[in-house]
Amino acid sequence: MCLFQLAARRLISQAHCGLKAASSKKQKFCVEMARPSSNMADFREVFAKAKHIAIITGAGVSAESGVPTFRGAGGFWRKWQAQELATPGAFARNPSRVWEFYHYRRELMLSKHPNPAHIAIAECEKRLSKQGRSVVVITQNIDELHRKAGTKHLLEIHGSLFKTRCTSCGNVAANYKSPICPALAGKGAPDPDTEDAAIPVEDLPQCEEDGCNGLLRPHVVWFGEALDPGVLTAVEKELDICDLCLVVGTSSVVYPAAMFAPQVSARGVPVAEFNMEPTPATNRFRFHFPGPCGTTLPPALARHETEIIS
Repeated sequence: MCLFQLAARRLISQAHCGLKAASSKKQKFCVEMARPSSNMADFREVFAKAKHIAIITGAGVSAESGVPTFRGAGGFWRKWQAQELATPGAFARNPSRVWEFYHYRRELMLSKHPNPAHIAIAECEKRLSKQGRSVVVITQNIDELHRKAGTKHLLEIHGSLFKTRCTSCGNVAANYKSPICPALAGKGAPDPDTEDAAIPVEDLPQCEEDGCNGLLRPHVVWFGEALDPGVLTAVEKELDICDLCLVVGTSSVVYPAAMFAPQVSARGVPVAEFNMEPTPATNRFRFHFPGPCGTTLPPALARHETEIIS
């Protein structure tokens, strides 16, 4: 089992629970490393030779589409932060409130569109596939904007707003209904003075599998829950074969995703970070391009002059 797999297995139970990288000797070592380059021409030379490109994306890539992050100060829905609502315990105590929150997010996302960063990634994947090269997107986002932009090879490590899972039979299904059930129509307003709808459980989204009618929940990884082992295994395989890794719009502080790119860099693979500002992992990477992803990423992923288009 490779080093990445061993580290991933140790951290899988901490997935999406907001744990930040602890200070360690590794961090001290990172400070002493050479500063990453922001030379786009040098990056483009590496990009031109890469056969298997892994792109790890986070909330920053969707923020430019107007998607709220629900992290940190100001990230409230009514009087709660996401960390208080996106948990198994919160759903068990008050499924109506949690479904109002996710209904609000689903309806909001139906009005949002991919930005130039999403589109650049999707167009790059399509173009390189014709050259026998591959691009995989490993995203922490649950908004499906990558899918909307046209990305095909997509690993959603935290699930999707537009999938549900039955709490009784476990069935997972895509669901784009608006509203997802009649009782949630017009509900979910984020204003702090809004009263809970207190929708009875039997009127919340129900499983449509024959004879089930179990309560549905969003198919997302909540704080304190583990990543899907199948998705994690797929991520491991992609990171083991990639010869170029991009980290786009992620703070690199939430485990286990925070360790993906540093593990790739540790085996000598070039890693390029595209982010508004440096992160705790920046000095472990070969490249760092500051600024909005929608501005920095399109020229980075555009057709290289050496590419042969059939």
